[in-house]
Amino acid sequence: MPGSPRILIAGGGIGGLALAQAARHGGLDVAVYERDPTPDTRNQGYRLHIDADGNAALRACLPARALDRVRRTSAVNGDLVAAYTHRLERTAAQVFPGIAGDEITHVDRDTFRRALRTGLDDVVHFGRTVTGYRVTSAGRVRVEFAEGGSDEGDLLVGADGVGSAVRRQLLPHAVVRDLGLRCLYGRMPLDATTGPEVPADFDRGFCWVADDTGYGAGFAPVRFRSRPGDTPDYLMTTLVATPARLGRTDQDLFGMTSEALWQLAVTATADWHPTVRRLLAHADPGSFFPIVIRAAERVAAWPAGPVTLLGDAVHTMPPTGGVGANTALQDAATLSGELLRGGRPLTEAVAAYQAVMLPRGFDTVERSVRMARQLLAVPGAP
Repeated sequence: MPGSPRILIAGGGIGGLALAQAARHGGLDVAVYERDPTPDTRNQGYRLHIDADGNAALRACLPARALDRVRRTSAVNGDLVAAYTHRLERTAAQVFPGIAGDEITHVDRDTFRRALRTGLDDVVHFGRTVTGYRVTSAGRVRVEFAEGGSDEGDLLVGADGVGSAVRRQLLPHAVVRDLGLRCLYGRMPLDATTGPEVPADFDRGFCWVADDTGYGAGFAPVRFRSRPGDTPDYLMTTLVATPARLGRTDQDLFGMTSEALWQLAVTATADWHPTVRRLLAHADPGSFFPIVIRAAERVAAWPAGPVTLLGDAVHTMPPTGGVGANTALQDAATLSGELLRGGRPLTEAVAAYQAVMLPRGFDTVERSVRMARQLLAVPGAP
């Protein structure tokens, strides 16, 4: 599109890639700068829930080829969310019947990111860390890279996650709060030996198991519709607790090996139901890593300009509810829709996007924090 604005996207995660797809397909000049040196160098999680809003955003953002690849490499649909005591007594359940075959209920994060990069090989630049920006006298925005060099465009979108350098400069007063919970992610490959160990309910969707001492664990399967390369089907496993309950400081926890983290999860659930213990015992010891569970505090609207934010870079939320990815996808759909509408200044498109994104995003954060409080005590949660 001759004379179209040039869009710079800091961060090649889910929201940034969806925005790049929509903008590129709409004829805009786009460049994505991702700090990871390669496409396969991130420990951020395994299974992602995709809801109706996420599906609608994917349809709005992705051209047919990319959307088809996302669907083909997504997982077989699930229909259950349930909760249990550590003795495996069911305490709650919700069934979601009649999910259409072309709808997606969950994906593997890395496989999803690969599918979202379909057709963007010349757009996504790895090993390029955006450290800051400046607005030029002409009203354009120039980004600087930690590795050296810079680039200039008409709009910078900070989609660079919870540690966003773009947010720190644009909104230095914004607060991202530590909720006082740590999550140990891992996964159990599903094969002829381990598959029969998975209870029927656990194979239908997300199941949460908790004891009365402050430990909670989540389990959810990923059985690919079309297996991508050598990635096996697996059962995602998570253990959630406070650092005090884990008996580890953050310095200790984040310095532990994957195998030591796996052993910590096994030991923490040593008196749980034998079925649950077997799931963790069969998990891949090399797959475990820890994360801090955080949530952004609501910020007031700011004047629209040549810099804006998307996804976790602005409204970081805990994984409870499984809505973080869906909210980032909605941001991408809303922003791309405003940018492609045309016939008005770029700043007006950004203002229209922010007017929708901010209340939607922070309302979702607050619901997710309330859910975290219900699952496990969150210090200071509303």
